[in-house]
Amino acid sequence: MTDRKHIGDIERIERAELGKGGPLVGVQGLGCMGMSEYYGRTDEAAARDTLDAALAAGVTLFDTADVYGRGANEEFLAPFVAAHRDEITLATKFGIERNDDPAHRAIRNEGAYVRRAVEASLRRLGVDVIDLYYMHRRDPAVPLSESVGTMAELVAEGKVRHLGLSEVTGAELREAHAVHPIAALQSEWSLFSRDVERSAVGAAAELGVAFVPYSPLGRGFLTGAFADAAAELSEGDFRRHQPRFSGDNAKANGALLAPIREVAEAHGASAAQVALAWVGQRAEVHGLIVIPIPGTRKPGRLRENTAATRIRLTAAELALLEPIAAGVAGDRYPDMTFTSVVREV
Repeated sequence: MTDRKHIGDIERIERAELGKGGPLVGVQGLGCMGMSEYYGRTDEAAARDTLDAALAAGVTLFDTADVYGRGANEEFLAPFVAAHRDEITLATKFGIERNDDPAHRAIRNEGAYVRRAVEASLRRLGVDVIDLYYMHRRDPAVPLSESVGTMAELVAEGKVRHLGLSEVTGAELREAHAVHPIAALQSEWSLFSRDVERSAVGAAAELGVAFVPYSPLGRGFLTGAFADAAAELSEGDFRRHQPRFSGDNAKANGALLAPIREVAEAHGASAAQVALAWVGQRAEVHGLIVIPIPGTRKPGRLRENTAATRIRLTAAELALLEPIAAGVAGDRYPDMTFTSVVREV
C-alpha cells in the first residue's frame, strides 16, 4: 500500500503493514536507543528535533526498550508520545535486565518478570497500551509457551496490541507464532550482518511476519564516516569495545566499503543510503515486508535516511555488494551468547 505525500519540501515515505493484520507504518522506523546512551553525549534538543523531523517525513514506528538508559529512553520519549499518540506506533521491549553494576546483563523471560516489565514501561511511557511489545532476547531455559503465553495475556488484557520477538531463530519464531501471532521480528540485518538469512528470514516470510532490521547501517560503520573507527570514537561510545570496530578488524572492514562508495557515487547518494536501500531490496528477494529502524540523533541524518527509500539498486549493483558480508572481520558483539546465532542448528 502506498501513501506518499509532501509536507513543504519533505517527501513523506510510503507505508506498509507491520505484519499480517498489523498497523500501517512508515516503511522506515526510528531507533531511539542512541538518544539516551551507548553513542556518547546527546544533544537533547537536537534529539527532540529529530523525533519531529521523523514524524514530518512519514516515520511512524518509534522503537525503544526498557534497557536503554535503564528506562531513561522510555521517559525521554514520553512527552513526544503524549503529543502524537494517535499518529505513531510505539514499540518497546523487555527481557534484558540491568542493575547498578554496569557489567551486569541477565536475560529474563519468565512470566512474572514480563508482567513487572510491562507495567514499568507503561508507567514510564505514560500510556495505557503499547502498540508493539517485543521480547528483546530469548532465554532458552524459559519455554516460549510461558513467555509468549504471558505476552498473549497482555494482549487479551488490552495492555499490548501486537507482539514481537528479537534475535530468535526460525524454529523459535514458528513455535512462538503457534502460541500467539507475532507481528514483527527485530534482529540485526545489514550488508555487514546476514546471520538472519539462515532461518529467521525464511520463517518470517512464511508466517507473514514483518522484519524490523536493527543496526541496518552496521552501527554506523556502513556510512563510511570512520577513517579509523577505533581511534575516532569517543570514550563513552560502546562501539569502542565491539569487535568489528577494534584494531585490525576495523581496518579490514573499512576496506570493504569501496563497492558501497562506488554504488553511492553512481546514484549521487550517500553510503548510508545505499546500505539502507540494499536492506529493502534484499527483503524483496525473500518476499518480506521490511521496516528498518536506523538510529540517529540529528534531523539532517534522519532526512538522509528516509530518502534512501526512493533509491533503486540495479541487479549489477546488488551483485557488486553481495560478497561484502562474507569478508567482515569480527563478531557482532563481544559476547554472542545473547544472540540467535548460538541457537541455530
